[in-house]
Amino acid sequence: MIRFDTDYTEGAHKQILERLIETNDEQLPGYGTDHYSNTAKAYIRNLCGNEVDVHFMMGGTQANMTIISSALRTHQGVISPDTGHIAADETGAIESTGHKVLQVANENGKLSAGQVNEYVEDHWNSIEREHMSQPKMVYISQPTESGTLYSKAELDELRAVCDTHHLYLMVDGARLGYALASEKNDVGLEDLANLCDVFYIGGTKIGALFGEAVVIKHENLKTDFRYIIKQKGGMLAKGRLLGIQFKVLFENDLYLEISKHALEMSKRLTEAFEDQDIEMAYPSQTNQLFPVLTTHQMKQLSSKYAFQPWEPVDSDRTAVRFCTSWSTDIQDVDALIDDLAKLQKGNAGS
Repeated sequence: MIRFDTDYTEGAHKQILERLIETNDEQLPGYGTDHYSNTAKAYIRNLCGNEVDVHFMMGGTQANMTIISSALRTHQGVISPDTGHIAADETGAIESTGHKVLQVANENGKLSAGQVNEYVEDHWNSIEREHMSQPKMVYISQPTESGTLYSKAELDELRAVCDTHHLYLMVDGARLGYALASEKNDVGLEDLANLCDVFYIGGTKIGALFGEAVVIKHENLKTDFRYIIKQKGGMLAKGRLLGIQFKVLFENDLYLEISKHALEMSKRLTEAFEDQDIEMAYPSQTNQLFPVLTTHQMKQLSSKYAFQPWEPVDSDRTAVRFCTSWSTDIQDVDALIDDLAKLQKGNAGS
């Protein structure tokens, strides 16, 4: 089975594994206070061009839960696209901390400044507002769950609305490398540091065994954050394992280099789907593709390839997700391209 269902099917980049082995016998202080972690944090702070705090955590759900629960008071909630990871894929992790996810309909995975403004104004204009969760944070992903990107202009507009209504702006960057490397992208790490109160740089889906780098800009959110990481079970005793991985990813631009590989593979597949007149449910801007397949096409491809059914389009067609990654083998891509051509020919002759 050739897997295109997600972008964390392999282990870690060989340079990371080699460095972990090389440093394995070193005796180092725990909980991320080692020199590898400090160096990795310095790399990220330099790229952000800002006075930010950096913390390493194990995974995206853990990062989302820790960040959001630390930022909000008990009566406050977080505005999210209804397809956002915290709304659809985290088993109620945010709600388990006592905070409601305030879902808003998405357009191609995105949330607009106008939608946020309308939601917040409706809340404050309601005579029932004290009976509802108060919106205090806006959560978005870059790229989105639909593989689309926020432009700098869109982030500027969201920042302005958040400032008007005194909201925190958070960006989930579980796949951030694939956004940064996209030729459609005009938002860099320094832009995110200037426009967001907090965001994180994903490693789990981009070369690391595990790990996300949380970047905090807002002073209020910096206070006691390590206490909260510990309270939420996120303070890894062998924190070196996170620091070493992010040091390798950022010391020689490996993070962007391997992200570009995923996009090159994605572009080849996009062109192949288009050559066979297979439409896309969403514009393909990063490493996630959403072709619309018939039930027959899905059955034929699923005998050899793993991909994820995403959402029904009509009675016989479904939008499915194919993911490329930092480790996608070009031979696997070529095999899929060949089978797409055969699939269409088979349909045409039936």
